[in-house]
Amino acid sequence: MICVQFHANSQAELVVKAPGNESFSPGEELYYKASFGFFNVGKSVTRVDRSYHKLNNKICYKIDAYGETSDWISWITKVDDNWGAYLDTATVSTQVSYRRLREGRYRLDELTRFDHQQKKAEVSVRENPAAAYKVKKSFSIPTRATDLIGGFIHLRFIDFSKIRPGDSLSIAGFLEDKAYQLRILYKGKALVNTKLGNIPCHVLIPKMPDNKLFDGENSITVWISDDLNRIPVKIQAKMFIGSTGIELEGFRRLKNPLKILH
Repeated sequence: MICVQFHANSQAELVVKAPGNESFSPGEELYYKASFGFFNVGKSVTRVDRSYHKLNNKICYKIDAYGETSDWISWITKVDDNWGAYLDTATVSTQVSYRRLREGRYRLDELTRFDHQQKKAEVSVRENPAAAYKVKKSFSIPTRATDLIGGFIHLRFIDFSKIRPGDSLSIAGFLEDKAYQLRILYKGKALVNTKLGNIPCHVLIPKMPDNKLFDGENSITVWISDDLNRIPVKIQAKMFIGSTGIELEGFRRLKNPLKILH
């Protein structure tokens, strides 16, 4: 379980204090459609590998997120991305994360190794898929820093019974070459209409720092299913060039029944 103490209008750090996972298990698959404005522009899937893996003498989940553009838009710009991570099953801490990005002419193969004892993240890249990874640089990271995949997985361990609207939590993270402390505001509950039916959800708003991509600190909203799975049902983002998002449209091998109101 993840143990967090919340108080009204307060902020608490989301910390894993003991092993336990009631939200997902190996083999889970979540399918999403991606939109830009009113247009369906792609699809994505997240997978928890069916096998456990051992890294740094720790038993780990291997979790991948894949995203690609629809055929009709690929002639303009084609996207085929893979974000992945190995997370310690006992603490959900990131041991290794990786990114394989193919976005138009842009290419990136990146591997990041997390050393939580030394509070360091070692970033390596390779010039092409056949080449070996070469260390680019080592960075200092905060205590319990996680990657992007691990950050979303942490949300699935929140005990929402201890949260009230206006409360917030923080997650320490590291991405590419920057460490950050992300504050997330809890807004309450909402019913999300999806292809699968109406799904009761908890609403979270990550407080975004100033950037050139997202339009304001409240530009991203995340809806998490109000059941034991706590899966991301919908993510909506306001960008300077328009609104984009993803929405759940299918799943396989959930650990618990998904609460759907027809």
